Amino acid sequence: MMFALAHLSDPHLSPMPRPRLVELMGKRAVGYFNWRSNRGAHHSPDFLSALVADLKHRGFDHLAVTGDLVNLGLPDEYALARRFLESLGPGDRVSMVPGNHDAYVRGTALLHIDLWKDYIAGDEPAQDSGIAGAAFPYLRRRGNLAIIGLSTAIPTAPFLATGRLGKAQLLEFERLLKITKEERRFRVVLIHHPPAGKHSPHEILTDAKAFCAAVAREGAELVLHGHKHKAMLQKIAGPERDVNVIGVPSASNPGTAPERGGAYNIYRIGGEAGAWTCDMESFGIARGGAAIAKIRSAKLL
Repeated sequence: MMFALAHLSDPHLSPMPRPRLVELMGKRAVGYFNWRSNRGAHHSPDFLSALVADLKHRGFDHLAVTGDLVNLGLPDEYALARRFLESLGPGDRVSMVPGNHDAYVRGTALLHIDLWKDYIAGDEPAQDSGIAGAAFPYLRRRGNLAIIGLSTAIPTAPFLATGRLGKAQLLEFERLLKITKEERRFRVVLIHHPPAGKHSPHEILTDAKAFCAAVAREGAELVLHGHKHKAMLQKIAGPERDVNVIGVPSASNPGTAPERGGAYNIYRIGGEAGAWTCDMESFGIARGGAAIAKIRSAKLL
């Protein structure tokens, strides 16, 4: 039976709660200036609402959200993001992983662990990965799918947007790949930072090579990410075939550039181990368009 997995990312929810002066210190001061002068213009709550409404109308079995719900890590932003997640669906139908903005500064870097717990919890208690306050990666089994959620969210210095998994999380990730392969499941990996391709040093996943090495040993069927705010399709080596690595644009960006304008993907997954099928459809606003419609499609497997 076909399974419809939807994917959106980087909503950067707005309007942003008004920060207090005491909260605009260090990295937040830089980020707030950037938001007011540039970034805020690229994120529309009205467009995001329209995109989500279209997604709900089209329907899905499960939804993956790959991070950056908040902007400056303000305490009030996490409650706003919780309400947004609830608007998408209950925790058993929506799986999310945090992005670098969700751990923007050290003082609030772990707030999402408690406030968004229904959306980042595995089906079973996970082994301690060494990440304070959380047990990433998590594993969720949905139909024939195994959804593995990773956290690359770490607080960084101003002008940096890097991510890191860490050795403990990578070891557990590889173990989950192995056991779900033995269960003959279609393995979907959720991660915020793209683990493939060339990126600026200030925004890379610092242990991307270790991630790719784990996939090269144990394989995966699909890797989904955000972070870059554009449509991306890359591949990394697996033990039997290349693995598709797919990014989506920011879901709140009303721009009309085909690779940048807000969009979501739906992956229709069927077949069985050794003979999986996966077709992708992207929905957003095409160049010069006024309504949300299918803008691209691809046969992945």
